[in-house]
Amino acid sequence: MGGPAATGVVTVRRCHTAELTPEERIAARALCDASFGDFADADWSHALGGMHVLVCDGGRLVAHGAVVLRRLVVDGAGLRCGYVEAVAVAADVRRAGHGARVMASIEELAPGYDLLALSASAAGVPLYESRDWARWRGPSSVATTRGVVPTPDDDGSLYVFGPGLDLDAPITCDWRDGDVW
Repeated sequence: MGGPAATGVVTVRRCHTAELTPEERIAARALCDASFGDFADADWSHALGGMHVLVCDGGRLVAHGAVVLRRLVVDGAGLRCGYVEAVAVAADVRRAGHGARVMASIEELAPGYDLLALSASAAGVPLYESRDWARWRGPSSVATTRGVVPTPDDDGSLYVFGPGLDLDAPITCDWRDGDVW
């Protein structure tokens, strides 16, 4: 896999937000802050209320990801989506397989949803594409109190995991504060 070697025993833990210890919650937020630089309170809020994957190396949190329930509409059909949030890997251990560990655990949750989806950063695209996530090619939008509003800035950055999806169909997400995708 290349990159830095593990410094200790690597563990993967998946748990609900309610099961995170205060220390895990603080460490996960700090990891996201360090990884993204512009990680706002709304971004962290988007990652809460679902399942978290915590990868520790020698007891240190080195990678995190979360899955929360969202409603997406694809070509007019409402779908239960496991939406992936806050996937982060500590800078000093990137390319050591920790991101793949997070995604493998997240992908095990796929049978509980109609699809998994995420909005990828440029840095994350190689990881997702290497794991057979597919880029959504259709137009994206968000359902607001004023109707459906196109989100062209998000077109091309959405990735999905699940069989039988028309990747060219329109896709709409539910409204939320901060980044809607």
